[in-house]
Amino acid sequence: MPRIRGASIEEHHEMVWADLAEATRQLLLERDYDSLTMGHIATRAGLARNTLYNYARDKKALVLALTARAGRPMAERVAAIAARSADSAAQRMREIVEAVLETSADPSMQLLFRPGSGPLVDELHKGPGNPFHAIVAEVEDVVRDGIARGEFRDVGDVHLTVELLSGAMRAGAERIGRDPDAFAATVRTARETVLAALVRPPAQG
Repeated sequence: MPRIRGASIEEHHEMVWADLAEATRQLLLERDYDSLTMGHIATRAGLARNTLYNYARDKKALVLALTARAGRPMAERVAAIAARSADSAAQRMREIVEAVLETSADPSMQLLFRPGSGPLVDELHKGPGNPFHAIVAEVEDVVRDGIARGEFRDVGDVHLTVELLSGAMRAGAERIGRDPDAFAATVRTARETVLAALVRPPAQG
């Protein structure tokens, strides 16, 4: 029986998940996703391969679980920004853009933003407690609040608008994945793009 680390089974599992996340991050800096195997991950995390299968049935399931876990702090950060009703909707949106792109720089998150990752993203989106659904809901609330305050124009279909803007954010995340040094410029351009789509133009006259 494997040695239990931590003061409880729950703490042990959290420590193992942390080791798996770090092992996967390291490996993704060294090799591409397609060449990564469960054996590579188990070895780097210091686990027996059979033990690893207690956490996920295959590589895709493991990466999806790790990505969902990595996304939770981002969802919490976005929720905290969105809840600051004393701030303008535009200011909150600027900070949300930066928060999301900052998290996308994590190698374990970049799997969701690489070209051709659509099926992986779709699988994650079907999972329970998906942090990305929570982020979309928070952004939609900020957009509706901005419309109600007169900061943002009435975009009509808020959900569709946020989906379309998510495409721009995905493109920004892909750019950062290819060129981490482009982070600041990408955040600036993403903010300009998002706000240009939302902010009510100044009154003419």
